[in-house]
Amino acid sequence: MSTFLKYEQLGHVVTLTMSQPEQRNPLTGNTAVEEFLAAIDKISFDRSVRAVILTGEGPAFSAGGDIRKMREQSFGEVDGMRIREDYRQGIQRLPLALFSLEVPVIAAVNGPAIGAGLDLACMCDLRIASEKARFAESFVKMGIVPGDGGAWLLPRVIGLSRAAELSFTGRVIDAATALQWELVSQVVPHEELLVAANRLADEIAANPPQVTRMTKRLIREGMHMSLASLLELSAAHQALAHQTADHREAVSAFLDKRTPQFGG
Repeated sequence: MSTFLKYEQLGHVVTLTMSQPEQRNPLTGNTAVEEFLAAIDKISFDRSVRAVILTGEGPAFSAGGDIRKMREQSFGEVDGMRIREDYRQGIQRLPLALFSLEVPVIAAVNGPAIGAGLDLACMCDLRIASEKARFAESFVKMGIVPGDGGAWLLPRVIGLSRAAELSFTGRVIDAATALQWELVSQVVPHEELLVAANRLADEIAANPPQVTRMTKRLIREGMHMSLASLLELSAAHQALAHQTADHREAVSAFLDKRTPQFGG
């Protein structure tokens, strides 16, 4: 039975809610990673899912790592090789799984997203924030490095210079600054956050789901491929897209001047 992640589906949209608010939704020291991996696997194979919303229960989005667990590692008898393997078999599986998921994921950041919590938001495709949201790449304040892929993720979202500024200072920024820095695409009143997230998810879900998944794959692969390689991959994906029933429906609806009905 799930103890960390709530999985709810309404129509074509799945909402994942981190639900340990008393601990500020930590990503370590609990079953968070395993539950995320199970949810991602389920979504990946469920063709009815066209968009995902990820949010947190309570005042925080996610406080990142469990500091008490860090103290056990740092002051206990756990050696460095064991810690390395814990990262590889633990939280490092999360960015790989989210990166590979072809369904678009919206982070609805309801409150502080700190350390691994910020990196989790960066693992998503889109981020919208409550006016109460706060963001920090705070690993340096704990005397550690971003072990969950943050050094790769954050520069690709906000650029190298600003990522360096956040990472080297550990500074907390507010939602307005996050919008200015293009860390998030929208800031909305706190009580309207999930309404705005669902509006965006529904807009995504209204499009042909197979093509949306392929489009996300191209965007993700383009983050580390050459232009020539991406063009080759795009040609292969386009050949598949042209053969879908949804492509035929889109063209027919456009010519008939009617709203298309995409079945996936």
